[in-house]
Amino acid sequence: MNEEPIVRSEKAEAYWQQLNCRFPAANEVFDACIAAAKEALSEDGVHAYIENGRFIGKMGRGVEPLLVYLEEMPEVASLVGEDIFADVKDFVLFLSTNTNFKAIVPFLQSLAAVSRRLHSSEQIHLYFDLLKKMIADTTASVHGHHTTFPSPGLPFLLEQAPRLLSQLSLEGFSNWMDYGTRYYSNHPERQKDYFSLQSPDSVAVMQRERHGTLMVDHERQLDLYLRGLWQDGDYLVPYSLIFDELRKPMPYYDDYGIRLPDVYDDFNGVSGINRYRAVLAHIAAHRKWSSKVVVDNWSPFQRVAVELFEDSRVEYLAMQQFPGLRKLFLALHPVPNEDDLKRTDVSLIRLRLALVSRAILDADFALQDEVLNSFVQRFFDTMQKGESSTPEMADIALSFIAKTRRQADLSPNIYFDNTEVDYRDDNRALWIYIEQGDEEEETFEHLEDQKRDDDINALPPRHYHEWDYGSQTYRPDWVSVYEAVHPQGNVQVVDKILEKHSALAKRLKAILDALKPQEKVRVRYQEEGSELDLDVAIRSLIDLKSGSQPDMRINMSHKNDGRNIAVMLVVDLSHSLNEKAKGSSQTILELAQEAVTLLAWTIDKLGDKFAIAGFNSDTRHHVRYAHIKGFSEPFDHDVKGRLSALEAQYSTRMGAAMRHASHYLEAQKADKKLMLVLTDGEPADIDVDDDQLLIQDTRQAVVELQEKGIYSYCINMDAKADEYVADIFGRQYTVIDHVDKLPEKLPQIFMSLTK
Repeated sequence: MNEEPIVRSEKAEAYWQQLNCRFPAANEVFDACIAAAKEALSEDGVHAYIENGRFIGKMGRGVEPLLVYLEEMPEVASLVGEDIFADVKDFVLFLSTNTNFKAIVPFLQSLAAVSRRLHSSEQIHLYFDLLKKMIADTTASVHGHHTTFPSPGLPFLLEQAPRLLSQLSLEGFSNWMDYGTRYYSNHPERQKDYFSLQSPDSVAVMQRERHGTLMVDHERQLDLYLRGLWQDGDYLVPYSLIFDELRKPMPYYDDYGIRLPDVYDDFNGVSGINRYRAVLAHIAAHRKWSSKVVVDNWSPFQRVAVELFEDSRVEYLAMQQFPGLRKLFLALHPVPNEDDLKRTDVSLIRLRLALVSRAILDADFALQDEVLNSFVQRFFDTMQKGESSTPEMADIALSFIAKTRRQADLSPNIYFDNTEVDYRDDNRALWIYIEQGDEEEETFEHLEDQKRDDDINALPPRHYHEWDYGSQTYRPDWVSVYEAVHPQGNVQVVDKILEKHSALAKRLKAILDALKPQEKVRVRYQEEGSELDLDVAIRSLIDLKSGSQPDMRINMSHKNDGRNIAVMLVVDLSHSLNEKAKGSSQTILELAQEAVTLLAWTIDKLGDKFAIAGFNSDTRHHVRYAHIKGFSEPFDHDVKGRLSALEAQYSTRMGAAMRHASHYLEAQKADKKLMLVLTDGEPADIDVDDDQLLIQDTRQAVVELQEKGIYSYCINMDAKADEYVADIFGRQYTVIDHVDKLPEKLPQIFMSLTK
């Protein structure tokens, strides 16, 4: 059966003939497309639309590029100008002739959405230039031949471009692309993951280029806020709003942590970091005062009301404990319009609840509605009796719904203006659902009686950049360092070490006595001191007798002058230390343990400030940093217990450990800051194939420390260290060929560095 021919107007038929296309699929959609073009474009624009479309249809790439062009380009031209037709044709030709023809369709499909983000032809041309640069950077040459492969990540990038440009400036978009082409140009599969926003690095760099306050930059600060004010702690897990533009996710908490937006902009005079604090304060208040309730028989309206009254209760209690939260909550809570209660064409349940919430929070927010006011007063009457409870709030909420519900509340049109309190969580943790079935007779206990197993002593990671010597740039937030206090062992192990080396200790003591500062300096005007300062005391007595206010700082003390040193000892605890030392029955770890013990004893006798830490790594995602002695701790049983429990495992990502140690050493007030690194080999890790990568990163870490005024020095127990250690530390190192001499050598090296 023959299909009926399509009947067009004379003008439309002329355009179809100009297009000169024989694809039946294009014939079917042409009328709708030309109608849209004639409405959006000038006469010259329509001719340019058709002429460039004719070229795309005859490139030999099938009908799909032409169909997408016909459907999308009228809107693109109306947004950025009609000159865009020729530019798009040229770029499509560029893709077709550079083996990237599979990217033509996603390029055209995404162009309208990209144009809505960029708004001008100048921006669009910059966008085209960035795509060409990306293609050049990610197209691989094969063994010196001129044959090239298509860019693996380009189609994925084009699909994500509208979403990325909704979150990033064009400069940020460029930086995000540069990172992907720089680090994944030789890894096609990883390149696909990066440009499709499937890899953690891709999301991390995108977040880095976004404006606002990033959670990842303040994770440690927020964690300490949660622990310090609320004695609470949990994993802080970011989620990205970029992936869900229609359904806006809300903060929440569950057994796997607290979920927060990955970025917050400043809002209504509240900084991004304070918006995070408001969310955490609200969630912490729920975790402290809320209990779970069974909600199987409640309607959605009833659940929403219970949520609001319970949110208000925990915030009221939080403000009683921390009054400063009131100002923060008020700035972030919307101010609903009570006059809109007169409307009958929409559901006003959210408006009524928002009005009650604001009135509970803000004493100056006066409600005219008597019914709403009565529930505000009922809330405060309940709170006056004590902390109240979640079930009591549920009773108020159910009564509220019963008394205020209207017929219009069933309308699908819902009033949303100024009703969303976005710093509150979604309250999923409040509900218990009991499914109907054979378990009806089973008893369910409230989870408030169960103790949480959260380990609030585990600190979140600190993220450090890592130097890429190939590109001469830093990889941002590349390494995660997890720190903890080293576990303790048997103190007698360290005591036996000191007893074993008692003869060496006596020899060291004679040297230490010569190194100790001999000069004493008076410190006057002390309220407490070792002796009375007679001059100041007599003057104070005269003031007292004459009726003036005497100066009570009448004591003085003494301090040693001439030596003000802070020392950080960073000990490599990688697996290779478990090997037997050459010419000794002991392992390298045991000898290092003895050496560190003697060095700690030596520094302690000198009176210098010092700290000890150990490190190892299991890929860049998990660098372990163990505190053995802090600067403020004495060299006592606790420290000795940690020294006695040293264990060696995993690898040696030295640069990250040194950067983290410098964070503590830099904060010390000292004339000289010394970082001693004790290791048995070169920097290495199981996720790094290039032997030079971590060597060069550690070298860069040494440069960074020097810029901070920290002198770094390496004591290396590897007989082959001369091949690499000078590249890292310059002349600031000592290689100990006979490891069994380490306990004797290490204190002597320290004294020669600090005398």
